[in-house]
Amino acid sequence: MTEKEFLNAVFNGKEDVLQIFLDTLSSTGVDYCVVGGLAVNAYAEPVVSLDLDVVVAAKDIETVCKAVDVHFKIERFSHSVNLSSDKSALRIQMQTDPRYQDFISKATRHTVLGYEMKVASVEDVLQGKIWAYSDEERRKSKRQKDLADIIRLVETYPSLVDRLPEKVRKQVE
Repeated sequence: MTEKEFLNAVFNGKEDVLQIFLDTLSSTGVDYCVVGGLAVNAYAEPVVSLDLDVVVAAKDIETVCKAVDVHFKIERFSHSVNLSSDKSALRIQMQTDPRYQDFISKATRHTVLGYEMKVASVEDVLQGKIWAYSDEERRKSKRQKDLADIIRLVETYPSLVDRLPEKVRKQVE
C-alpha cells in the first residue's frame, strides 16, 4: 500500500479529493502553502489528520471556490473557507486570517504522505501552531493537538525552542 492509498483509506475516500484540490490549485495557477498538522508532517514524524489547513493568496480565494464547487461543499466562516466532500472524510480549511499570507512566499515543495505540495517554512508552520495553541476560543482538544505539533517540531528542530513564547515554552519543557 502506498502512502497515498493509506491516507485515502484513512480519509475513507471514494475519490482522491486531496489530489483533486491540489490539482485545482495547480491548474488555476493559485499560489498557496499548506500549514497545520499536515505541514508539520513535512518536517517531523508523520501523524495522520483528517484536516488540510492551507493558505491561499487572498486575491485568489474566490477563484479557488469557483474552480472546486463541482467537487466540494463550500462553507464560509470568519477566518476560513471550509471545503468538504461526501466522497471523503478530509476537511480542507482555507485560512483567510491575513497573518498567514506572508507564509506563501517562503513555502517550498515537499512530498507529504505521498502528495507533492507547497508547505510553509518550518518556522512559519511553528508560528501558525503557536497562534492556534494560544487561541483560547479553540476547543481544548484542538489546542492540545497544536501543542503536540509544537513539541514534534521542537524535538526535530531543537533550535526552534528559541521562537516559543515563554508561556508555550513552559508547556513544552
